Amino acid sequence: MLFKTPRLLLRPFQEADLESFAAYRSDPGVALYQSWSSPFTLDQARAFLKEMEIVQVGAPGMWYQLAVERQCQSGLIGDCAFQILADDERQAQIGFTFAPAYQKQGYATEAAKGLLDYMFGKLHLHRVAATCDVENEASVRLLERLGMRREAELIENIWFKGAWGSEYVYALLYKEWNRFHSPTGSDG
Repeated sequence: MLFKTPRLLLRPFQEADLESFAAYRSDPGVALYQSWSSPFTLDQARAFLKEMEIVQVGAPGMWYQLAVERQCQSGLIGDCAFQILADDERQAQIGFTFAPAYQKQGYATEAAKGLLDYMFGKLHLHRVAATCDVENEASVRLLERLGMRREAELIENIWFKGAWGSEYVYALLYKEWNRFHSPTGSDG
């Protein structure tokens, strides 16, 4: 799986990505709202790569992560992930993580938009959702820039890193994506 956006390349992870991957996952600010803890070791990065090598792209119930790099310069700047739901192959979830040096430059928005284009355009999904911590303001803004609507606020629904956490659930239907991103839509 390989596709481009205006500035980015989304591709499978490679051995050369592992140091950068472990480095940004080790950043406490990056790990704050994610399922892993910092530090994230090179051995953990290698185990992740082995897992990604055996996961079939789009296999229901399995998360698949794509490395993100700039077209103008090789090197990992972040990643996007998606999971087709095991109990309904017409729906999926997405997620994203970017190194601090590449945040606030529109890369995460561009990569996530490219992923949604792929999921709605190539995989013909009906609905894509994302969940984020209510305190993760950057992810909230990104999901809203993508045209996703907040469907729920789950209050203290998850025991996360030693405390009860609350989450927002965002989602987007194919027909909404198509309308939002068509030449006659609100952003075109």
